[in-house]
Amino acid sequence: MTNLTLFSTKSYDRDSFGPQAAAHGVTLRFLEHRLDAHTAALAAGSEAICAFVNDTLDAETLAALADNGVRLIALRSAGFNHVDIAAAARLGLTIARVPAYSPHAVAELAAGLILSLNRNLHRAYARVREGNFALQGLTGFDLFGRTVGIIGAGRIGLAFARIMRGFGCTVLISDPVPVDDLKALGATQVELPTLLARAQIISLHCPLTPATRHLIDADAIAQMRGGVMLINTGRGALLDTRAVIAGLKTGQIGHLGLDVYEEEEDLFFEDHSSSIIQDDVFMRLLTFPNVMITAHQGFLTEEALANIAATTLENVAGFMRGELESVHTVTVVPADT
Repeated sequence: MTNLTLFSTKSYDRDSFGPQAAAHGVTLRFLEHRLDAHTAALAAGSEAICAFVNDTLDAETLAALADNGVRLIALRSAGFNHVDIAAAARLGLTIARVPAYSPHAVAELAAGLILSLNRNLHRAYARVREGNFALQGLTGFDLFGRTVGIIGAGRIGLAFARIMRGFGCTVLISDPVPVDDLKALGATQVELPTLLARAQIISLHCPLTPATRHLIDADAIAQMRGGVMLINTGRGALLDTRAVIAGLKTGQIGHLGLDVYEEEEDLFFEDHSSSIIQDDVFMRLLTFPNVMITAHQGFLTEEALANIAATTLENVAGFMRGELESVHTVTVVPADT
């Protein structure tokens, strides 16, 4: 049996990994601690560890893991922008990821944010709970006939495109590579400036790379239609948050839906309800009535969690058998995935 230490775990990780581990020849050790250079020593005795998106996997942490006998870093996420891939290679560590777990989970959450923001469902719910049945300020618009721009045509982006086509939207897609089956999808591929200028709703589904960091900045926002709805369920740093706040203040951005945040590392996945949140930028976002933020829950469906666990355990088992062709390894940082 292979020992696998999982960091940053919650109850849903136990529920999804536990029933599948024995079949893969893996024993599990669940830790609630976030992984960093100080907690890496907790991995002693495990050849493989499992990390989450908000764990720190910089050169110092990776060196500490290697010193404790770890050979495999199994990410239970698709993204790996939080990993120092070059340092891992120098240390002889293998990095594995979950390239696709449920594109529908994230795409459907993006659609949910659009519906909630457009029809003010979050505000209406709060009003009714307080006995306020007035409708003033809750007016939305028909999605039918609206133009939706999708930045990133991976599996999630395409799943989201199909959802929006189901609402009768015109769909524009921007991606560095040609998109297959556009005719069947009922979408049109355009350059990013064209998408920014034409789309009434823009949703981000691209990876975070050096090229896409702050893809949506002050200049990009200025190119958008006034009152645009902006949705980000990808990675927080795709947006320049301060520029987005400026756009909200002028009305250039009419609605904002986020499932990720640029500085979420010290906020998300924990209960801060009894403390004072020190992030002034985040707290400024919460003051806008046309902003809706969820805490990185796009992956949180039964199907996605089960797929994440299965692929992670398969990665670990394949690595331990020496069958690297069956492991979803990360070797270089790609320009786009």
